[in-house]
Amino acid sequence: MIGRGTSTYAFADRWLRLRLAQPPGSQPIVELPDWVDVIALTPGDRVVLVDQYRHGVAGVRTEFPAGTVDDAETPLTAARRELLEETGYAGARWYPIGSAAVCPAAQTNRIHCFLALDAHRTADPVPDAAEIIHARELPFTELLEQVQAARLELPALHLADLMWLQAFLRRSSDARLVRLRF
Repeated sequence: MIGRGTSTYAFADRWLRLRLAQPPGSQPIVELPDWVDVIALTPGDRVVLVDQYRHGVAGVRTEFPAGTVDDAETPLTAARRELLEETGYAGARWYPIGSAAVCPAAQTNRIHCFLALDAHRTADPVPDAAEIIHARELPFTELLEQVQAARLELPALHLADLMWLQAFLRRSSDARLVRLRF
C-alpha cells in the first residue's frame, strides 16, 4: 500500500517548508504555495513580458508575469494581482488555459496558467521590494519566433504555458483567437 507515512519538518518559512519523509532515505518533500503565470495579450496582439533578475541563475530572465497564490486567494485573483503588480497592466477577458502539478515527485504545489486578453496599462507597476522587474511588450509572433529559434529562453513552466495556449487556441472558435493559432 502506498501511503503518506510519517515525516518531520527540517525547515519552514513563509515561502516553503521542507518535509523529511520516512523511512530515512526517502526523497524530501518541498511544500510550496501554488503559482500562477499570465500570458497577457494587448488588443494589438503584443504579449506583455517581464525582464526580471533571478538569483538562482544570477541574471536577468524574460518571463511571463507570474507569482504565488496567497492564502485564501483563488488562482485567478492571484493572476490578476500579479499582472497588475509586475506590469501595471490589467486584462479585460480572462481564461484558465492549464494547470498541473509542478514536480509531483518532490513538490506539493501546482502551476495555474491564464490567458488575459485586451491587456492594457492601467497603473504603474508595484513590484515586491525584492523584485527587480522591467515590463515590456513584444509582438506575439516575434515571441514565438524567438523561442523556436532559441534566441529567447523562457523558463520550462512557461514553455508548458505555450503548449496550453496552443491547445486552447485550437479549441476556440473566437475569430481573434483563431488568428493567433500557431
